[in-house]
Amino acid sequence: MEKLRIVFMGTPDFAVGILDSMLKNEYEVVGVITAADKPAGRGQKIKYSAVKEYAMANNLNLLQPTNLKDENFLAELKNLNANLQVVVAFRMLPKVVWEMPEFGTFNLHASLLPDYRGAAPINWAVINGDKKTGVTTFFIDDKIDTGAMILSKEIEISSDENAGSLHDRLMLLGSETVNETLHLIANQNVKTKIQNESNDLKTAHKLNKENCKINWEKSGESIYNLIRGLSPYPSAWFLLNDNGKELNVKVYAAKWVVEPHDLLVGSIISDKNSLKVAVEDGFIELLELQMPGKKKMSAKDILNGTTFSNDATAC
Repeated sequence: MEKLRIVFMGTPDFAVGILDSMLKNEYEVVGVITAADKPAGRGQKIKYSAVKEYAMANNLNLLQPTNLKDENFLAELKNLNANLQVVVAFRMLPKVVWEMPEFGTFNLHASLLPDYRGAAPINWAVINGDKKTGVTTFFIDDKIDTGAMILSKEIEISSDENAGSLHDRLMLLGSETVNETLHLIANQNVKTKIQNESNDLKTAHKLNKENCKINWEKSGESIYNLIRGLSPYPSAWFLLNDNGKELNVKVYAAKWVVEPHDLLVGSIISDKNSLKVAVEDGFIELLELQMPGKKKMSAKDILNGTTFSNDATAC
């Protein structure tokens, strides 16, 4: 069995779960690379990445390069004398980095590759109403998420699951898969599989304000899937027009109610207990919302202090 000396690269909470599992399984992590500190929020305070917080708390050797091709960084990386690099939710690596260690560099991606290559695989699997997804480990090459696959593990997506709960379950599955991949590499027992290429592969486009906006003209099922696929982050949103005011409303939880009606799409129906938007095949009942300048609240709590007119519409 080969003794692995690992450099870990990652940034968000998802990556922390994998790194923590590696350490608990007693793999030697000789260095951690994460994003440079950035100002965030209204106060523009410097914010550390989740991986940096974890690395500092566990006294791990930490590097935060702004340029992955910088000669000083490359020298520091080489001096770590790692023979393997593990990447989870980081950024695209230059060839000079991913080809450096003896046993290569592998990535954990939160999808069943080759589907959902890209930035937001967990969200898009839910948004598209998929019944299953999973994780894949693969050796990095010079393109995004296209390298030879090592292991792939599958998980079911429940019909009422949101991206947040799926994220947490995939993090656990990913931890198991990474540790299994490390075991295969240490025992020189890796068998890879080349990814199939097809014109109809599902993609995981980067999320932005436009593709997070609810289109009330779509089916109730697709709207419901969009809301749960964007919850809790970055959240689906829409504009609520009422009495000449236009409010930007975020939606975190909803229910699709199949019910015939003759209302215009986008009509808002509210009473003391419920807030619903008419869609072509029923209603989307809004369960958890965030009004402008307010905290996230249940629809019932919002309706305790807010009354919407009969002419209120969602667009």
